[in-house]
Amino acid sequence: MTEARPRRSALYLPGSNPRAIEKARTLSGDVVILDLEDSVGPDGKAEARTLACDAASAGGFGSRELVIRVNGLDTPWGADDLAAVARARPDAVLVPKVATPGDLQAYRRALGADTALWAMIETCAAVFALAALGAASKVEGVACWVIGTNDLIKEMRCRPGAARAPLVPALAMSVMAARAHGLTILDGVYNDIPDLAGLERECEQGADLGFDGKSLIHPTHLEVANRVFAPEPAAVAWAQTVARAFDLPENAAKGVLKVEGRMVERLHLAEARRLIAVAQAIAAHEI
Repeated sequence: MTEARPRRSALYLPGSNPRAIEKARTLSGDVVILDLEDSVGPDGKAEARTLACDAASAGGFGSRELVIRVNGLDTPWGADDLAAVARARPDAVLVPKVATPGDLQAYRRALGADTALWAMIETCAAVFALAALGAASKVEGVACWVIGTNDLIKEMRCRPGAARAPLVPALAMSVMAARAHGLTILDGVYNDIPDLAGLERECEQGADLGFDGKSLIHPTHLEVANRVFAPEPAAVAWAQTVARAFDLPENAAKGVLKVEGRMVERLHLAEARRLIAVAQAIAAHEI
């Protein structure tokens, strides 16, 4: 089962920006991703690596999960990134453009066994290898997939529009593969920074598809993502009702119950307990 740790919002910040890194320690996001890849030019890679790793070593991010996105092993900076972050020990390392199980194996060997891996699903090849990547993710200790919609759009040469229609099959299949292998999965970024209404629509679409949260590019997007991807109070209340019903001694051996006029099975109990755990984790995170 996917863990209950909330990942409603994952904010990318350039690893080269010390002010942004310091600000991240006070923001409301569930996850901070210090980026060494797309947001940092070639001349700034080494400095960004040092700043991000120093931030990870210093800590101070509270309940926020700290992730560092490294450059790929096929770049001049990837090997040095992985060696440095292995020493800095962030909560996880996000690796880009994973396309085969061999990619995950190579990153795990380079990183060592002690740090969680996250993987970007952002190429057409990755979409066609979702089942194999899911199985390899379980073996290699990958905790989370992050969809890289911008790269996928570029490679497909599609015109997504507001509804992201060309992407929906890949998004849905990615969620299914993640669920089949017990992974958390985050939707891609929304690029129009001031359009909060558009962001909310896209977050709603992602939540409807089953994503656990959304990767973001600006702090103003945190409130929307946190709100949309949080369990609805009515759903949590119903989950608690289902859990209490199955916890009654007389129902201990029953597989199906009638609760407030609705038929519920033990498969609903598992989801109810997950939802309660997520709501409790969010409440603890926001104290």
